[in-house]
Amino acid sequence: MKICRYDNDRLGVVIGDNVHDVSAVQDQIRAAAPYAMMGDAVIAALPEWRTRLEEAAKAAPPVPLSSVKLLSPVARWTKTMAAPTNYRKHIAEMEANRAGAPSKMGPDIGKAGLFLKANSSVVGASEGIAIRFPDRRNDHEAELVVVIGKKGTDIPMDRALDYVAGYALGLDMTVRGPEDRSFRKSVDSYSPVGPWMVTADEVPNPDDVSFTLHVNDEKRQDSNTSEMVYSVRRLIEFASSFYTLHPGDLLFTGTPEGVGPVQPGDVVRVASVPALGTLQIAVRAHKIGG
Repeated sequence: MKICRYDNDRLGVVIGDNVHDVSAVQDQIRAAAPYAMMGDAVIAALPEWRTRLEEAAKAAPPVPLSSVKLLSPVARWTKTMAAPTNYRKHIAEMEANRAGAPSKMGPDIGKAGLFLKANSSVVGASEGIAIRFPDRRNDHEAELVVVIGKKGTDIPMDRALDYVAGYALGLDMTVRGPEDRSFRKSVDSYSPVGPWMVTADEVPNPDDVSFTLHVNDEKRQDSNTSEMVYSVRRLIEFASSFYTLHPGDLLFTGTPEGVGPVQPGDVVRVASVPALGTLQIAVRAHKIGG
């Protein structure tokens, strides 16, 4: 099942090229959830409410996806986690780009750890990327994003996928510079996710997902999650050894080689297997004060 959020916090199920409004079910789920709960009520309720969501989608008239404004597929999550240096060819690429200025973090993900991005940096496909520092290099990084489905900590690898609600495509946008990594990667709009979330049953092996990234008509990135240093299972185990994971939490799994700059006027397109769809997002200049 493909789940999206759109327009003014509507919830939809995507079927073909259409979205079917199931916001009434979303309202029921939220009304039954404790206000103080950690994480996203809809994501947490998916196992119990999935049949009702599917029935509501069948009863709802189709609306063309092209006519709605897609938001982040998750409305409320506790953290946005990201994996650095998780593809060996990207590690080599970054070392070459540093030209004698070694990273403070180093290339070993096990030693560098994960990093956090501000939740306020997450946007949907329709919201666009706003370049805030056009005089500096702003890079794209295409990634598979894991959406956590239920609360868990100290999760062993062999049970890790039991904690996954679904997957989406993402961009870990980066401003290059001397500041702390999380600071530079947490600029407003620098964590696009979408176009929707596909439930875990539609991605039988998250460690074998091909994806590409184009900037305008130029292919920049072309890889497969089988090339990751830490698999999806290992990333969940690693993250949960430091944090308690909650429903809706986002885990960016790292980017392959081919990272490059974007500028206002560009259109970035991350595409994968049909279930995950295509995350297409426009790049614009940040408007000062707005």
